[in-house]
Amino acid sequence: MIELTKTLELKLVDPNVHKRQKLRETRDAYRQALQAAFAVGCDTQSAANDVVVEYDLSGYAKNALKKYVPQLHNSYDADELHDDHPVRFTNEGLQLDHQPQNAIEWYVKIPHHEDYHLWIPARANPDQREWLEAVYADDAEMGESRLFERDGTWYLHVTATREVEDQSEASADKRTPPDESGEPCLAGLDRTPIGVDIGEASLVTVCHRDESGSPVRPRLWADDGKAVRRLRKTYFTAKRRLQQRGSERIAESYGDSLWDQIDDVFHRVTREVVEYAESVENPVLVLEDLTYIRENMDYGEYMNRRLHGWGFAKLHAQIRYKAAEKGIPVETVNPRNTSKACHACGEHGYRPRQATFKCSNDGCWVGEYQADINGAMNIIYRYLSGESQSREDMTGDDSAEDGASLTGPQDSQAEC
Repeated sequence: MIELTKTLELKLVDPNVHKRQKLRETRDAYRQALQAAFAVGCDTQSAANDVVVEYDLSGYAKNALKKYVPQLHNSYDADELHDDHPVRFTNEGLQLDHQPQNAIEWYVKIPHHEDYHLWIPARANPDQREWLEAVYADDAEMGESRLFERDGTWYLHVTATREVEDQSEASADKRTPPDESGEPCLAGLDRTPIGVDIGEASLVTVCHRDESGSPVRPRLWADDGKAVRRLRKTYFTAKRRLQQRGSERIAESYGDSLWDQIDDVFHRVTREVVEYAESVENPVLVLEDLTYIRENMDYGEYMNRRLHGWGFAKLHAQIRYKAAEKGIPVETVNPRNTSKACHACGEHGYRPRQATFKCSNDGCWVGEYQADINGAMNIIYRYLSGESQSREDMTGDDSAEDGASLTGPQDSQAEC
């Protein structure tokens, strides 16, 4: 394994008048503090702190300034300091949110000043999607970020560091052994699709199929689904009570602790999903493609719950990222009706209980079936029908027509 660092490029999408004003206020205050600290010759973090503490900036920008100003004295010999420096934030300053059901998938939380921040939709460099998903999945470490305006458009550059497999070693390990003639063996090029269903009864369910179309070695992470449900219920109950008492900061801190526990579950489960795939010959993991949802799916209670209540996007990101590290391809399929259709006959059914699917076709042998395995099998059949496409090769309209106004996170409510 080797450690790589990359700068991720994000373009902020059409901030409204209010947010543009706040971004400019942050930029102007930052540059004033930078000029003041440089002018008095601050060559230590302590000296810089005494100057920048007076400015109306978030602690993340002030801490970045305290580190940055002493470095400038080693690179600037003249008294003049250019006034086009980007606003810097320490690694704790920014937060990413992924809303894959929206036309614009990514949102960033940008600090304005103490207790006030802005959520703004952003477009990512498509070539850096895997890295961005690794950051969102907490599998890459976010470093310092820089905010700047160019020709009326705002950008964020975020440094990220992650460990990746040495490509020379990976290529050697994954070579197909030669056959008796000494030529590389081409047998087994057909992929074995593994359906991945993310739900509530089971946090994740995976299986593949045999030649007769029956599920093989289905695995369900049902206990982990229960654990996440319990943690979420605890979080929302405690948050509501603390908010009623006016304890917003305590509620946020308490929520961070519980979501850290949920993230631990997510990391373990997604790692085990990829290990399952490694145990299958020539695997391809098949996930539901959420970009279809914004195009042709009517939001319902069930899908909303999956999208917003279960960290659906984070589980997807972690699976894709960890699969890529192991050289396992990931494909996606249209999720329409994968939870409603019977995998045996295709007729729509219903769920008398969360974990149970009942086929409405009296002539079908299925009758009642485990709902999440049924969903995973439908995902496999959709892949085999030729509907899938590689996640990395996806194209399409990514306009901001509706994405910026859908279910995006909200700005903080502190007085500005």
